[in-house]
Amino acid sequence: MVVLSQPLALDNHISVIPTYKPVPVLTSHSIPVVDLTHPEAKILMVKACEEFGFFKVVNHGVCPDLMTRLEQEAVGFFALPQSLKNQAGPPEPYGYGSKRIGPNGDVGWIEYILLNANPQLSSAKTSAVFSQSPLIFREAVEEYMKEVKEVSCKVLEMMAEGLGIEPRDSLSKMLRDEKSDSCLRLNHYPTAEEEAEKMVKVGFGEHTDPQIISVLRSNNTAGLQICMRDGSWVAVPPDHSSFFINVGDALQVMTNGRFKSVKHRVLADTRRSRVSMIYFGGPTLSQKIAPLPSLVPKQEDWLYKEFTWSQYKSSAYKSKLGDYRLGLFERQPLLTHRSNV
Repeated sequence: MVVLSQPLALDNHISVIPTYKPVPVLTSHSIPVVDLTHPEAKILMVKACEEFGFFKVVNHGVCPDLMTRLEQEAVGFFALPQSLKNQAGPPEPYGYGSKRIGPNGDVGWIEYILLNANPQLSSAKTSAVFSQSPLIFREAVEEYMKEVKEVSCKVLEMMAEGLGIEPRDSLSKMLRDEKSDSCLRLNHYPTAEEEAEKMVKVGFGEHTDPQIISVLRSNNTAGLQICMRDGSWVAVPPDHSSFFINVGDALQVMTNGRFKSVKHRVLADTRRSRVSMIYFGGPTLSQKIAPLPSLVPKQEDWLYKEFTWSQYKSSAYKSKLGDYRLGLFERQPLLTHRSNV
């Protein structure tokens, strides 16, 4: 997710927040579940990424107390008076944001904190986030990002093995680079008033994540939905003890479309607020993104043009949330002409 944001006064913009009708809920066994300790985990991951672009991870090794502690600290920040939260915004792009998602008119029933995953690259807005909170908040953020980065790298290495990519760190090394452009986003979707005709407010509109991989954890409030291949939307049952993995746009390109970047959205709940924590694993700004030679040996078979992460990130900033961003980077098929003799 790549976001630029300015805070909005909710009361002045309540009419522009879109609504949707509720959709069917997937039963828990319908969502692909991968146990990281299972001997066939890498095969199950590949299958899930090909069919859904999304799966749930269990036995991930991250301490439940750490996840709970970060959630509690985030809830504490979002409970602060609005005037104090506003001191950490608007995000540039890091810091506190509310209601507006991106620079092109998208809005949602949401407030959030966006933090750089590299603690050495702090900003005034990031410092303002932590100045309103006890030291334990910063410590929880840093420890959580370290742990989830390791989960992300482990998942990417298992994906590489499942795809037969050598070396196995071909994907994970992009996240391990000290200059990797990764970030952590803490989202708060307040309880929403019930709409007419049982419509539901949109917390975060439909989109794909531009990075390589996204690792999501939320409380036990529903709201997350993913788009299936037939265009239908299904609700994902929440599970506060697990992680949900999203294939990002960059990974779709590197697999030449074999893995699909999953379109997803969040609807606000009328009974409980939702808090989510998402780690977005991205490469360095100068990293070239293109189909991997080990998967697509012949360049004429590439479905996408080569680009740098900086180029794609800049393009994403200029787009609306629901735009198909990869369309600008797709290669047009070469037309062969038969000469007349």
